[in-house]
Amino acid sequence: METELLAIAMIGGFFVLIIIGVPVAISLAVSGFVFGYLGFGATLFNLVPARIYGVVTNYTLLALPLFIFMGVMLEKSRLAEDLLDVIGLAMGRLRGGMAMAIVVVGVLMGASSGIVGATVVTAGLIALSPLIRRGYDHGVACGVICASGTLGQIIPPSLVLILLADIMGESVGTLFAAALIPGLILAGLFFLYLILLGVFLPHTVPPIPLAERQEVSTLRLIQRIILVVIPPIGLVILVLGSIIGGVAAPTEAASMGAMGSILLAAASGRLSLSVMTEVMRSSLATSAMCFFILICAQPFALAFRGLGGEHLVQDAFAMIPGGLDGQLLFLMLILFVLGFFLEWIEISYIALPMFLPIFVAADVDMAWIAILVAMNLQTSFLTPPFGWALFFLKGVAPPQVTTLAIYRGVLPFIGIQLVGLALLFLFPELATWLPDAIGW
Repeated sequence: METELLAIAMIGGFFVLIIIGVPVAISLAVSGFVFGYLGFGATLFNLVPARIYGVVTNYTLLALPLFIFMGVMLEKSRLAEDLLDVIGLAMGRLRGGMAMAIVVVGVLMGASSGIVGATVVTAGLIALSPLIRRGYDHGVACGVICASGTLGQIIPPSLVLILLADIMGESVGTLFAAALIPGLILAGLFFLYLILLGVFLPHTVPPIPLAERQEVSTLRLIQRIILVVIPPIGLVILVLGSIIGGVAAPTEAASMGAMGSILLAAASGRLSLSVMTEVMRSSLATSAMCFFILICAQPFALAFRGLGGEHLVQDAFAMIPGGLDGQLLFLMLILFVLGFFLEWIEISYIALPMFLPIFVAADVDMAWIAILVAMNLQTSFLTPPFGWALFFLKGVAPPQVTTLAIYRGVLPFIGIQLVGLALLFLFPELATWLPDAIGW
């Protein structure tokens, strides 16, 4: 019992370090080493190197920096900017058309890299001021940009799904296939919300003025769609199709995606030494952050398991009414609440390993659990006070856009994401049908 009390104290110590401003990775490592040493001495230090070696030599995780490079290249070479401009003009005659274009770009950018910051910042810089200038409600404009940016967390190839595959022992291809339909359904729910706004509150989502649309001829618009929109879609289909179809491993497909993004930038005349340098620096910084947190999470996870934390969780779950469904709902609630205070990567490597043995023992489909977790973690980017999408957008928003408007704008989309989560909970086939159909 003494070691289990240390496990509880370790979690409390971790949150104390976070509250006083210690970086998350350092908080994980310090709390893990300190309480692990108190629990079973220097033995911990003999086990940690093997765990870290397992992380840095994991072949699947090599896909992370490659997918990050792919997304950053599309952002820095301004190909994403062209996408938003062309799709916005094509849909501009509709009420809410510009907002719908942002959702489409969110899907394409999500399917290119899964980097929330890149999508939110790009859309915020390019689209927020034009949306406001054309009469969009500030909250709606901010909400659709933040929410569309988070689609990269559920639509493959998602960084979340790659890490969840490692945590849950599932293949990356299985999770990519399982996430495809739920991700598109969520984007469809965003579309439905914008359509309803156009019907019932048309003043909040006006169409692009006719005079502005007439500046670009129909033929010219079609040409731009072919040149600007089709190539990134082709790249996405090539990358995802090769993974889901079993033609290429995730790392191999990510390599093709990274090379494809370079070729697209070169074909558009946007590839230069300065762009390549900026892309490589940004990709290195993001990749290093991810791997540093993964490495620092190892002593924490090792200490928690050694101190008997898993038994505490199992005993707590045994007291939850409603059987397996009740336990799963409780897990979803915990993840949702943690999303107000922690990033998805810390939640994945702290909370999930505590609860997964219960569902593994119950023989639950882990691909379904993974997609439920991914869609739940997606809300952590929107929930204040620490929703990163909110911070990203505020950093590039014009002065007249207030923090309150951003918070007000994301609330309906948080609700929509919870509706999508409920649909996935009630109809597991949304996640399991495609992997079963293709034999994963």
